[in-house]
Amino acid sequence: MRAFKLLIASVAAGLVFAACSSSSKSSSPTGASTAPAATTTTSIVPAPTGLPSFYSFSEPIPTKPGTLIKSAPIAAPNVVGNVYRVLYVSTTVANAPTPVTGLVMVPKTPPPAGGYPVVSWGHGTNGMADSCAPSLAPDDAVPQINMLLAKGWEVTASDYQGEGTPGLLPYIAGDSAARNTLDIVRAARNLPAAHASDNYVVWGHSEGGQTAMFTLHIGPTYAPELHMKGVVAGAPPSQFNLIYSFLKTSPYRYYLLMAAGGLNVAYGDAAAPLAQVLTPKGLSDVADLDKGCSDYLSQQLGTVDISTVTKADPFTIPLWKTALEKNDPQQFTAKSSVPLLMIQGGNDEQIPVASTLILANHLCGLHQDLGQSHAGVIGPSTPDMIRWIADRFSGTANPDPYKPTGEANIDQKVCA
Repeated sequence: MRAFKLLIASVAAGLVFAACSSSSKSSSPTGASTAPAATTTTSIVPAPTGLPSFYSFSEPIPTKPGTLIKSAPIAAPNVVGNVYRVLYVSTTVANAPTPVTGLVMVPKTPPPAGGYPVVSWGHGTNGMADSCAPSLAPDDAVPQINMLLAKGWEVTASDYQGEGTPGLLPYIAGDSAARNTLDIVRAARNLPAAHASDNYVVWGHSEGGQTAMFTLHIGPTYAPELHMKGVVAGAPPSQFNLIYSFLKTSPYRYYLLMAAGGLNVAYGDAAAPLAQVLTPKGLSDVADLDKGCSDYLSQQLGTVDISTVTKADPFTIPLWKTALEKNDPQQFTAKSSVPLLMIQGGNDEQIPVASTLILANHLCGLHQDLGQSHAGVIGPSTPDMIRWIADRFSGTANPDPYKPTGEANIDQKVCA
């Protein structure tokens, strides 16, 4: 984390002028006494250890979501497009401005009238530490990036709050990552070289699938000046009570500690107190979350006995039950007008297929326009997904009459 802040005092010109006067007060033309101009104090937050200086910034940051604090073109030899690293303003779940980093990837073809349509990518679980920020490795930050750019679509990719910027990632706090993913579209529109339009689709997988579901939930009201054309949610976590039982004995059991630490970061001790749900060993293990990314956490915590780190099933603890249900897409009570495509591999080892089917049936009960396919993972489903996104940008009827054809063994579910 950050051990210090360098304070720099910036003195307003009016105050310097007053200091040259023989009086301790400046005078107006009428002789009336006026107060000295206020000073402005700026804090420099240094880049996290091991990260480039780009990840430093000045405080206070602007308050308007989507404000572009800074940008820089960066090399990405495997990306057939122009890549920019950006630092921009988003908001926490408590509505406070927060700095977030990410990438804006721009096609090399000339922009169409109105700008490039935008696909905003939500990355999957990769850890919670600063060093996990996908913008540090732009060549690998977005799957199938060149297929998207070849369609003439601009791609934005948020690191999410806490990866590359102060604090721990608020893991599985759905509104947090959704705001970050929406605000980077705003930031791209504030980057002149990006030529971004106000039409966008959100695509995310795993943790990013949950992010995508929450952009569906809040996008039209959180960013009403933008036009959300569709959402693609790959393997979105839901039915957290079922996933809790599933993960307790899986190699991904450390996700449970990540969830505890992440929700505590998002909501604080008042609404998500760690001491209610974790043992002293569990509290100690949570301290490891900021030390490395998924490979490190798997090595350190992949075989932890969950009974030794938890005091009780969190769904039996009222505050934790509330926090978890607040971030479960299964709790949505109203449909969105935005089309939704859900994708999941039939042999998914992290998110049970049954939980996604339950979520799909729940959304159908809300009369959500929905398409869903089981096609392995991202690669096999990409051609059908790209066709679906292209239909959203072109204004094809909703629900989409298109049937997946790119791969064999695809099951499709649409709401009746």
